[in-house]
Amino acid sequence: MTATLSRSVPITRAPRGRRPRSRAAAWAAVAVIGLFGLAPIYWLVVTAFTPDERAFTFPPSLVPTELTFDHFTKLADNEKLFGYLVNSVVVSVVTAFLSVVVSAYMAYAFSKFRYRGRKSLMHLVLASQLFPQALLLVTLYAVFSASGLLGGYTSLILSFTTFTLPLCVWMLKGIFDTVPSTLMEAAAIDGASRWRTLHRIALPLAAPGLVAAGLFAFVRAWNDFIFALTLTDPDRQTLPPGLVHTYLGEFQTAWPDLMAASFVVSLPVIAAFMFLQRYLVGGLTAGAVKG
Repeated sequence: MTATLSRSVPITRAPRGRRPRSRAAAWAAVAVIGLFGLAPIYWLVVTAFTPDERAFTFPPSLVPTELTFDHFTKLADNEKLFGYLVNSVVVSVVTAFLSVVVSAYMAYAFSKFRYRGRKSLMHLVLASQLFPQALLLVTLYAVFSASGLLGGYTSLILSFTTFTLPLCVWMLKGIFDTVPSTLMEAAAIDGASRWRTLHRIALPLAAPGLVAAGLFAFVRAWNDFIFALTLTDPDRQTLPPGLVHTYLGEFQTAWPDLMAASFVVSLPVIAAFMFLQRYLVGGLTAGAVKG
C-alpha cells in the first residue's frame, strides 16, 4: 500500500507595510488628479458669485466672503447671449443627429458585410483622425465660400459631422460586432429584409452606443470655438465665440460676468451627462469585449 505524500507549498506574503503604503499612494494620486481637474471649476464658480470690486483683489481669496447674484441676473437681459444659445442648440442637435445616422449605417456595413476594399475603407476612416482639425480650416473655408454655404448653419454642421464621424463609426462598429450574426440569419429566414433587420434588431440592441455617439457629437459641436468663429456670420455664431465677443474687450474684460455665463451654458452638457450616464458607459464598454 502506497501512501501519497503531500508537499506543503510555502506561501509568500507581501510585507504588511507595503499594501497600506501602495493604497495610500493610490489615494494620494487620485486626490492630486481630482484637485487638478476640479480647481478650475471651483474658481469659475467662485468668480461668478464674487462682486466686481472683490474679483480683482490681490492676493485673491480662495473662500469668498461676499456673494452676489448680479452677474446671473444680467444674463436674462442679454438678448445676444440668448441668440448664441439658440444657435448652439440648433447646431449641436443637428450635428448629433446626422453623426448618429451616418455612423450607424457605416458601422453596420463595416461590421456585418464582407466586400472588397472593406479594410482599406476602415483604415481610411481611422486615418482621417490623424490630421489636426485646425489644419483643415483654410481648405474648408475656401470650399464653403465657393459653394455659397459660408456664414450659415450648414457650414458648421457639415464640418462638425465630418470630424465626429470617425470615432462614432469605430465605436458603433465595436458594438455591432457584439450582436450575434445568428439573429440576422434568423430574421432573414423569417423573410425580413436587410433594411428591416437593421432597424428592428440591430439598432435597438445598439441603443447605448447610439446614445454615446450622439452625446460625443453634441459636446464636440457645443464646445467648438475656432470653426464657429470663422465659418459663420456674427449672428449665427455659437456660444464659445459669442461669449468672447460679449465679455472680452481690448481695454476691459468682465471676468465675473464671463464666469457666470460660462457656468450657465455648461449646465446643459452636465445635465445631459447625468441623465444619459448609464447609456454612455454602456455604449463605451459594449464593444470592448467580444464573444
